Amino acid sequence: MTQVKGLCVMDVDGTLIAEEVIDLLGREADCEEEISQITNLAMRGELDFERSLRERVALLKGLPISVFDTVFKSIHISQNAQEFISILQKNGILVALVSGGFTPIVERLAKSLGISYFSANQLEVKDGFLTGQLVGEIVTGQVKKATLERWRKELELSKERTIAVGDGANDLLMLKSAGHSIAFCAKEVVKAEIACHVNKRDLLEVLPLIDFLE
Repeated sequence: MTQVKGLCVMDVDGTLIAEEVIDLLGREADCEEEISQITNLAMRGELDFERSLRERVALLKGLPISVFDTVFKSIHISQNAQEFISILQKNGILVALVSGGFTPIVERLAKSLGISYFSANQLEVKDGFLTGQLVGEIVTGQVKKATLERWRKELELSKERTIAVGDGANDLLMLKSAGHSIAFCAKEVVKAEIACHVNKRDLLEVLPLIDFLE
């Protein structure tokens, strides 16, 4: 891509993909129900995201890193994601992923879809197994917003040339900081605060909501 004319930052779990990866990991750790309950509360904004994430990750202790191969095969990418991303890129819009999920999955998704910008949480691994701990900065709602702002400034773009797409409570700050905010298959707490909704899991439905596409 020669000149970057815009930036589209997408959430991953529940947005780019239908699933919450932490729940799929929970299934492999035989605690899917417990983790799913915490995830649902966090995505509805009823639990602090960072605290809830640490609580859920602790339950994954002892899983082998090969679990990511298993989980990746279980993921369903939202309909027409590749076409959506390609259309944006052809229009000079850089597509990026920012996720409260995990780097081993997000990096693989990004590479498979031709995306070079991404940010996600890093799980600690020791001797090939998850320790139940996170490493480095946690991608909270505040960090998602800050990441969008940082990328926007690096690309020397105005706010009006930014797009954010997300579904959960931890996407709200990022959505509100973008020029174009789209609640995609979103939780009620997000729909209540974001005017543009797409309720069908088809990313091509987002395109008409972006007014600077040629």
